[in-house]
Amino acid sequence: MIPVVDGHNDLLLRLWLGEEPRHIHLEQAVDCGFAGGFFAVYVPSPRVPEPRQVPYAVPLAAPLDQREAARIAAELAASLVGLQEEGRLRVVRAADELVDGRVGAILHLEGADPLSPDLSDLDAWYERGLRSIGLVWSRPNAFAEGVPFRFPHSPDTGPGLTSAGLELVRACNRLGILVDCSHLNRAGFLDVAGLSDAPLVATHSNAWALCPSTRNLQDDQLDAIAASGGAVGVNFAVGFLRADGHNDPETALGEIVRHADYLAERMGIDHVALGSDFEGATMPTDLGGIAALPTLLDAFRAAGWAEPALRKLCHENWLRVLGQTWR
Repeated sequence: MIPVVDGHNDLLLRLWLGEEPRHIHLEQAVDCGFAGGFFAVYVPSPRVPEPRQVPYAVPLAAPLDQREAARIAAELAASLVGLQEEGRLRVVRAADELVDGRVGAILHLEGADPLSPDLSDLDAWYERGLRSIGLVWSRPNAFAEGVPFRFPHSPDTGPGLTSAGLELVRACNRLGILVDCSHLNRAGFLDVAGLSDAPLVATHSNAWALCPSTRNLQDDQLDAIAASGGAVGVNFAVGFLRADGHNDPETALGEIVRHADYLAERMGIDHVALGSDFEGATMPTDLGGIAALPTLLDAFRAAGWAEPALRKLCHENWLRVLGQTWR
């Protein structure tokens, strides 16, 4: 069985909210080939209704109070340590700690909202195990502005990084923290691309040419990621897969393959990975969670993906990018 390193999940938030997991049951992980991946520390905004009609234009969420965001983020990070103490996973700080028969968890901030704008707490977060930061979720903060959820619409929705955001990218490069461009608008992405000396990454985004959502990446963005040696994790959320933008769970697994095929043709197979968005989005009915990962890989095989390409997709590309980014 090919192990899967996943670019994004929201299990910590679901557990923090006291809800039962829908997609990731850690006791099943090894048998399903789920090797772990990026475990998001995401401080939620007030809920907004998921768009059911197309076209849609959901406004940006309101900014968070930094001190309150820091408090909640610390609780979420502590819950990840708790899972480690229970022996259910381990927090990894080196790429070679993944794909070893245990679930490895990369501590990831989905949105830098909990960080002090002067970055005085970044080193402490690094010592805690932080190895990946998404500059924004889909709301503004001290560092950047995220994309609002709109369809159809380009990701060109607002200004680029603030001066604090530029300093955060430099600091991440210095420490060896991965900078994630998912949820970032086009101007912010271009700022990161022009500044960062690490591979460019979007942990859970898709091809805008196939699904023109603000959350997806346009061709020149894909080209920049490939040129940097980076990777895009294909997002399984149905609203970011379908050409019609509908949030319909009765979506074929072939839509995931369709985006991976496009990315591989545009960028090269070395730059395509998986970024499920498990626990944080509507999945195709046939992909109820990690238990169906073998079924998904069979769909790739049926579409002509050979085993060497599948290994790159499932874990080798993430391991390479992490190895080139982390200190």
